[in-house]
Amino acid sequence: MTTDSLPVRTDGPALTASKKSASRKTSARGGRRRLLGQRAGRQHHAGPLAYVLLAITAILSLFPLYWTMVAASTDNTRVSQTPPPFLPGPNLFSNLARAWDEAAMGKAMINSTIVAGVIALSTVMFATLAGFAFAKLRFKGRNVLLMLVIGTMMVPPQLGVVPLFMMMSELGWTQELPAVIFPTLVSAVGVFFMRQYLSEALPDELVEAGRVDGAHSLRIFWSIVLPVARPAMAVLFMITFVHAWNDFFWPFVVLDMTNPTVPVALTQLSAGYIRDQSLIMAGALLGTLPLLAMFVVFGRQIVSGIMAGAVKG
Repeated sequence: MTTDSLPVRTDGPALTASKKSASRKTSARGGRRRLLGQRAGRQHHAGPLAYVLLAITAILSLFPLYWTMVAASTDNTRVSQTPPPFLPGPNLFSNLARAWDEAAMGKAMINSTIVAGVIALSTVMFATLAGFAFAKLRFKGRNVLLMLVIGTMMVPPQLGVVPLFMMMSELGWTQELPAVIFPTLVSAVGVFFMRQYLSEALPDELVEAGRVDGAHSLRIFWSIVLPVARPAMAVLFMITFVHAWNDFFWPFVVLDMTNPTVPVALTQLSAGYIRDQSLIMAGALLGTLPLLAMFVVFGRQIVSGIMAGAVKG
């Protein structure tokens, strides 16, 4: 009699125990899934301490702007008193008009918008291209070039002022906006930022799929990389625009009062023997208003883009 003809028992103790174990495992997995689903759907509410800390942080962040408005709305005598005023005065619009006329803020606003806009756009585009190359392309000397780019961040910009000014003078760009724009068309910080973002956010499979479909590197960059990199590009644009708008040192070296940016124009308000603090604060408030307006208009899109880029899967 062969073993193939022997009947197979389906109700033995071992098989029954195995079925019970498998049933317990399935039930445990189902319980874990339900628990995770409940936790995912549950909203976590912040406690009172969190709201207190957020309120304190908001007050500390907004107080400099509020104090600038208060100082700009009074006169120089009132600002210099002890204790200083903490409520706005009646001279805000008159001080703003004086600062606008004395500092030639109209021309300065136009120049700063051109400079900051061109620098921000070029930095975003070049940094995204370089970041994609360093993150996903394989070529000889990639790591060496990346280390050189990062190494330029360690060099103080003041060391290059004299040769850079000589170069601008040879090109005939002194007192002109290209002298401010061209030396800062791309930044090492932007390249490193985009490289780190694309290394994590851009899957290698997408790039390989583009290669399989016959797309070249620029086509992959335009059709695949740019949609993925959009949140980081928005953040980099905002940071670069604000930095270029507030930059004072190099524009002050290469420009003059006939063709200034906003920070350079504000120095005109403190040129007298006795400084009018309320007038200076009014000029600072004028220089800050475009940045506040840009953040109010585009802040929600930037924040939503960051959150969209942070969610995977």
